[in-house]
Amino acid sequence: MTDAPSTPDLPVLDATQARVLGCLIEKEATTPDTYPLTVNAAQVAANQKTAREPVMNISTGNVQHALRQLEGMGLARQHFSSRAERYEHLLGIKLDLPRQQVALLGLLLLRGPQTVGELAARSERLARFADAEDLRHQLDRLQQRDLVILLPRAPGQREDRFMHLLGGPVDAEALAAEYRTAPAATAGNNALEERVQQLEATVAALQEQLAQLQQQLGG
Repeated sequence: MTDAPSTPDLPVLDATQARVLGCLIEKEATTPDTYPLTVNAAQVAANQKTAREPVMNISTGNVQHALRQLEGMGLARQHFSSRAERYEHLLGIKLDLPRQQVALLGLLLLRGPQTVGELAARSERLARFADAEDLRHQLDRLQQRDLVILLPRAPGQREDRFMHLLGGPVDAEALAAEYRTAPAATAGNNALEERVQQLEATVAALQEQLAQLQQQLGG
C-alpha cells in the first residue's frame, strides 16, 4: 500500500476565510464564465442563502481581507487578466490534491459535516465520481492526510458524517451531537437548491456587469 503524500503545514482558517475559499472552489466549477471571482462576486457567493451552512453576512471589506489572507497562505492568488481585481483558489496546487478531493473539501467548507450520500448528491456539478465507493475512497485519502475527520455517530444516526480540518482541530463528539437530527438531502431538495443557485449565479453575474459598467463610466 502506498503511503499518502505528506501535507504541508497550513495556517488555520477562520470562518470567513473558509467560506470564501469554499466559494472559490464552488464557483470555478459552477460559474466558469465569471471565474476567477471579483471581490463583489465572492461576497455574493459567500452570503448566499442556499447551499450554505451557516448563512453568513460578510462585508465587502472582510471578504477582500480574507482573499488577501488566503493569498498570503498560498491558497489563492490574484488574477490580473482584467481591470477588476479577481481571485482564484490554489487549494489543489498547494496540497497536491486531485479535483475530486478539492471538490469534497469545498463542499465541507461551505456546508459543514455531511454524509457520503449528501456529498454525492451535492458534488454533481463540481466533480465526477464513479460511485459512492469511489467518493468514500477519496474521503479516506483526505482522512489519511488529516484534512478530513470522520465524526462518531450520535444516537439515532444511521450514516457517518465527515468534517474538514482546515479550520483546525474540532470537537468531534459535539459536532456529531449537533447534527444528530439533521435531515438528509433529498432529490427534490437538491433540484430546488440547484435552481436557486442558478438564479443566484445569474444575479451575481448581472451585478458584476453593472459594477464593471459603473467603473467604466466613472473612469
